[in-house]
Amino acid sequence: MFLALKEMNRAKARFGGLMAAVGLLVFLILFQQTLQNGLIDAFVGGIEKQSAPVLVYSVDGQRTLQSSVITPELQAAVEAVPEIGRSAPIGIGTFSTTTDGALSSATLFAYTEVGLGSPTTLAEGRLPEAAGEAVASTTGGEIAYAVGDTLVIEPGGEELTVVGLAEEAALFATSTMYVTWPTYESAVASSNPDARAPLPSVLGIEPAAGVTAEGAVAAVNAASLDADALTRQQAADETPGVAQIKQSFQIIFLLYGLVVPFVTGLFFLIITFQKAGSLTLLHAIGAPSKRLVAALLVQVVAVIGVGLAIGIALYAPVANADIGGIALRFQTTAVIGWSVLLLVLGVLSALLSAKRVLAIDPIDAMHGQGLGT
Repeated sequence: MFLALKEMNRAKARFGGLMAAVGLLVFLILFQQTLQNGLIDAFVGGIEKQSAPVLVYSVDGQRTLQSSVITPELQAAVEAVPEIGRSAPIGIGTFSTTTDGALSSATLFAYTEVGLGSPTTLAEGRLPEAAGEAVASTTGGEIAYAVGDTLVIEPGGEELTVVGLAEEAALFATSTMYVTWPTYESAVASSNPDARAPLPSVLGIEPAAGVTAEGAVAAVNAASLDADALTRQQAADETPGVAQIKQSFQIIFLLYGLVVPFVTGLFFLIITFQKAGSLTLLHAIGAPSKRLVAALLVQVVAVIGVGLAIGIALYAPVANADIGGIALRFQTTAVIGWSVLLLVLGVLSALLSAKRVLAIDPIDAMHGQGLGT
């Protein structure tokens, strides 16, 4: 270890530059991991944070809340399935709104029964109890609502008063309001007086006693060709666009995951060739190969470790910001996972250099030769 640290101390600029490069790459990886999660939460956080274990779409809706329409016939067919315990309509609509004169948009998530579409947890306040009350998502829109704020549905002038806040429960990257069904009907009538009474977008389902969510999904899908039942997590993951977001970021993560060990491995391989003469001489005077390899690995771990520390230090201040309604949150699991992965990949990338060190022949010192000659 003394040999490794001594060499790093004598080449501060060289090793410091590599640490800074690794740190910047680590920062970019963690930031983009957080950005991916924030984007997904902004689009489908409301599905994950609503309380119905199973959602039933119409097949024609293609698993999109705004496109799905549940007809009375389909609702009756679903509710007749024995594996269903409770069923309740859920309505989704996006409306133009004004708040203190500022024009924006809001998605109304209407439920009829608590536990079948209502928010699972509240950060502040309470659930709606009367017409004109709403729970607002803390993320997803340009306006940050607080308990007591009022927004107006335009046109029509229907007012909604925020009585609670739900964390990261937005839909479609817009401000999302959880309201009771009568409030939703009033909002639809206010914005379009000629519109008919709205039909449910999906059905919230609670399985019967002893039936799992997966069992209820299978039973509903088998009972009606027009029904497309999904568990809560499936509904979030299979919303159109979510898979594409994940695939795009996975390609980026793969490239980053390859760049870090490649840069580290190439750096130490070049360094090993540059100090070939010194390594040969050390081996000739009695330094065992294991000690020289250990010194190399100490340097690799030190470079990756310091790079991780730099990257996490850069990431932490920006990991709890809101960017255009997208909430960024510090991802502890991602930090731990990427730290372990990059450290392992960094050590593996140094194996070629270690192989070159083990190939040292002490007799080469008598002829002035080094590695690879």
